[in-house]
Amino acid sequence: MSVKPRTKPVLGLTLGDPAGIGPEICLRAMTSPAVRKICTPVLFADAGVLERVMKGKFPSAAWPVVSLAGWQKVKTVLAPVIVDCAAIDASKIKPGKVSAACGRAAYLYIEHAIKAALAGKIEGVVTAPIHKEALQLAGVKFPGHTEIFTALTRAKRSCMMLYSDKLTVSMATTHVGYHEVPKKLSVGRMLNVIELTAATMRWMLGREPRIGVCGLNPHAGEHGLFGRREEERFVAPAVKRARREKLNVIGPLVPDAAFTTAQRKKYDAIVTLYHDQGHIPFKMLAFDTGVNITLGLPIVRTSVDHGTAFDIAWQGRADATSLFSAITVAAGLAVGRRKK
Repeated sequence: MSVKPRTKPVLGLTLGDPAGIGPEICLRAMTSPAVRKICTPVLFADAGVLERVMKGKFPSAAWPVVSLAGWQKVKTVLAPVIVDCAAIDASKIKPGKVSAACGRAAYLYIEHAIKAALAGKIEGVVTAPIHKEALQLAGVKFPGHTEIFTALTRAKRSCMMLYSDKLTVSMATTHVGYHEVPKKLSVGRMLNVIELTAATMRWMLGREPRIGVCGLNPHAGEHGLFGRREEERFVAPAVKRARREKLNVIGPLVPDAAFTTAQRKKYDAIVTLYHDQGHIPFKMLAFDTGVNITLGLPIVRTSVDHGTAFDIAWQGRADATSLFSAITVAAGLAVGRRKK
């Protein structure tokens, strides 16, 4: 997905957990000519954190920095800028360590970026990784980005999609324990995810997409032999209703065979029923280039498909490829929304 320079949108980047690799990969994005060619980036961060991370690593990096108060006065973004959210004391951060302070800061970056997107000051949000334990320590009750964006944008329905040129998957449930998955499933939920997936892929491909839908249990339940007939109760009825809407949908698919080379080539996207059912095959095929997209929001939101990588935080070793991919996809989605 490419974006012409004359159409480049303004995109908000969020720093992620400041003790992770978010600051480094965001700095790489801000200094990248390729990124500036397709968008005008606005980084929601802490100037003090960036100064600590930049020492010796980004000597030529220099952008305007505005306070939150100053940002409120900005009407039109014409050049890359850093919005200093003043969310944390940078001197107290221990790189690679989980902390409530970092969890709170990560949430505030997201909150300010969402407000800017809803106000129309930026055309999309691209998020660096957050740490779920840090969020919980900070008293943030959301388990992840998807739930935060859904709540703060008041989206009526949403789901997570992992997108790449090798495999695209979306998920009916995400950050819940396995024992909770069947309780979260319903015909309505399954249909929502199928419809959101089909709509997004239709726009990306320019044609009607082919959608596969996984079963929950081994062998897709084997006609009730495994599980509690979740396939017959939730998946099959949702697929039937989606077909009535003229969607090209097949399911329930046998989960352990759906991602083999021959099978996955039959579909433009596969709907999975829980986190690892989609994440494991996706990360095996597209870990470095995959993009996390939240479907169903009133704003564009994409993200990296990896975590905070605390083991290499602030060491100058982080790979920003996934963030660059997320920015590219967000820019394309933002330009596409202008045409609606």
